[in-house]
Amino acid sequence: MRKSRVEERDYMPPHRLAFYQPGHFHAALTLRHANPRVANDIHIYADTGPERDAFTDLVEQFNGRAEQPTSWRLHLHEGPDLPDRLIADGHANAVLLAGHNHSKLETIAHFTQAGLHVLADKPWLTDRRQLPFLEQVTTGPTFAMDIMTTRYSIMARLCRQVVATPALFGGFDMDADPAIDIGSVHHLYKMVNGRPLRRLPWYYDIGIQGDGMVDVQSHMVEQAQWWVLGDILGDYDRDVVLDAARRWTTPVPPDLFQDSTGLSVYPASIRQWVRDGVLHYACNGDIRYRLRGIRVRQTTEWRAREPEGGGDLHSVTLHGLRVNVIVRQGPDTGYRAELHLRPVADVAIEPALRDAIRQWQKAFPGLSVAPSNLGFRFVISPGLDHGHESHFPLVLDAFLEHLEQGQWPEALRARIRLRYTLLAKARELALGTSNHVDGNQSCENGPHLPRT
Repeated sequence: MRKSRVEERDYMPPHRLAFYQPGHFHAALTLRHANPRVANDIHIYADTGPERDAFTDLVEQFNGRAEQPTSWRLHLHEGPDLPDRLIADGHANAVLLAGHNHSKLETIAHFTQAGLHVLADKPWLTDRRQLPFLEQVTTGPTFAMDIMTTRYSIMARLCRQVVATPALFGGFDMDADPAIDIGSVHHLYKMVNGRPLRRLPWYYDIGIQGDGMVDVQSHMVEQAQWWVLGDILGDYDRDVVLDAARRWTTPVPPDLFQDSTGLSVYPASIRQWVRDGVLHYACNGDIRYRLRGIRVRQTTEWRAREPEGGGDLHSVTLHGLRVNVIVRQGPDTGYRAELHLRPVADVAIEPALRDAIRQWQKAFPGLSVAPSNLGFRFVISPGLDHGHESHFPLVLDAFLEHLEQGQWPEALRARIRLRYTLLAKARELALGTSNHVDGNQSCENGPHLPRT
């Protein structure tokens, strides 16, 4: 008798991971929890300096914590020709990337051509010049996947459940403009893993990091794809009409720059964006498009400092024919995300809602609803979501699951091509139509989050 998938996994050798130039803390977060699929020996190919130190320090924090410590053994490799040495040494069957974005797709292509699978943080590009590599890395025999964490959040999963329940949602309202309205507010100075996040200076260089059209926007496109396309194939030329795009800046005065990077002066590489002694960081963006005829607006905004007791803010409004799905988060909710359902006109959704809650108990144990000023609010049991940082190990596990299946999901590859093509074209449209100092309107707070 053929062994089950779980039994087969017991006999599989652990995956051997290498990290190449881990310049963003997302790289280390994939190792936040122990993973029996992964060998404890982790090889890091990186130049000496603060980027590598930040990665190793965070992993050592995971190893040294009192509860559920990890046991990663870090092996450091430095010197010239690191990509080729990583390939030649043969320590790994998969490579993780999280850092400089302007050359990321080219780097992914280099590793996949050598037969290594790649898990890489978003965004995969900063402008359309990297698009030729996108086709290459999503069609070859080796597998490349981006780190998309949003679909592991409890809010995104519940939104998906509502949208996929016709008796409750009724399908998207094709006349709503927009029918999908996604917004987020992030902060340049924030806490991660209980400590202030130290950003590397190149983070403020939009030529390396990318701007407000490509970074957080990649998560938003992925959400819209999930809700509209599900897990089926998507194609940019067939499924997308790009309507408008705009980007603008957030002022980063010297004190904020020093608090977030540790540097007292702006480096020469970003002084072209300094006006009157203040850096104007083009980190905000608004993109409007149609995905299979459904109108989408997605807005990302960066503010200076995380408020006391607060964090990143996320907002979603999905307009259905029977009900509107509303996620709101802010001071009025104690910075906790809340998911509400607002019935459309006189539509009675209670019977369908009660039936849906019963069916969802296996996936969302203890889920219930309560009346709210918008209609109904989902009451989510504690423990169903452990926070954003816990999602990165789940992405790594999904990546390894694909490797073990041995067949790369073509729908996933198609969705990756669609989202980065959209972002590259949206950026080009924004730069061609906006009035900017290097391309941007300056705005202290940017637009408001999507309306409810």
